[in-house]
Amino acid sequence: MRRLFPVTEETVAEAPGGAADGGGSPGAGVADREWSLEELAAAYAYPGPTDGRREAWLRANMVSTLDGAAQHDGRSQPISSASDMRIFGTLRALADVVLVGAETVRQEGYRPARARAEFAAARAAAGQAEAAAIAIVSASLELDYSLPLFTSPLVPTLILTGAAAAPDRVAAAEKAGARVVVAGDGMGVDPARAVRALAGLGHTRLLAEGGPRLLGQLVAAGVLDELCLTVSPMLTVGDAQRISGGPAMPVPRRFELVSLLEDAGFLFSRYRRS
Repeated sequence: MRRLFPVTEETVAEAPGGAADGGGSPGAGVADREWSLEELAAAYAYPGPTDGRREAWLRANMVSTLDGAAQHDGRSQPISSASDMRIFGTLRALADVVLVGAETVRQEGYRPARARAEFAAARAAAGQAEAAAIAIVSASLELDYSLPLFTSPLVPTLILTGAAAAPDRVAAAEKAGARVVVAGDGMGVDPARAVRALAGLGHTRLLAEGGPRLLGQLVAAGVLDELCLTVSPMLTVGDAQRISGGPAMPVPRRFELVSLLEDAGFLFSRYRRS
């Protein structure tokens, strides 16, 4: 994996091998090799505390083909790669909680985040649990409680829902071991309230993994701080969803490029809100 070019002085300093040498293109001093997990963790680190206090930071991680498809046959795995999955695992290892929509849980066969020995010391030093919690956004609470997300998570699975959720389904979720968090006044979840609720539980390093409808809601609500987007060198045609969905915004939101990595034709970009 290599950095195509450093975008800021900060990312030059972060790059393995140090800043670019004076005789080549930006980033030329970075070895064209597979990065270690420690290097990836440093490159994707969450912002540090401000005035001794850690504010909530919500990043999303998505993958898209060259023609804009976020899935193939309903799943993201066919358009991914081994390096994409390494970054996927690293982002999970850095997060306190992974935010995901109920439909994505059903389509992708979601499992609990696992503890990884390579990140155990860093998570302990940061005061994090051994693995990120999974937080499912669901208005209906129509979930399969026989899934490993509920039967064998390392940390209890969270379900974000609205105050009008059916009491019997809330009870069923809690009986299955999930922690139900109310983050909306009606049936649905208010994204800004969800971020506040998770931060109130001590989860300030937030990672959203989709699906497109959830990401669209986060963008429209103005709560997305960062997008990690993998561009897959594939063309799928078809009518697959984009990475975000929902009503068009009156004014497009502007994000700025922070870093860009490349491996085997896959581009791994990071954008932050301007």
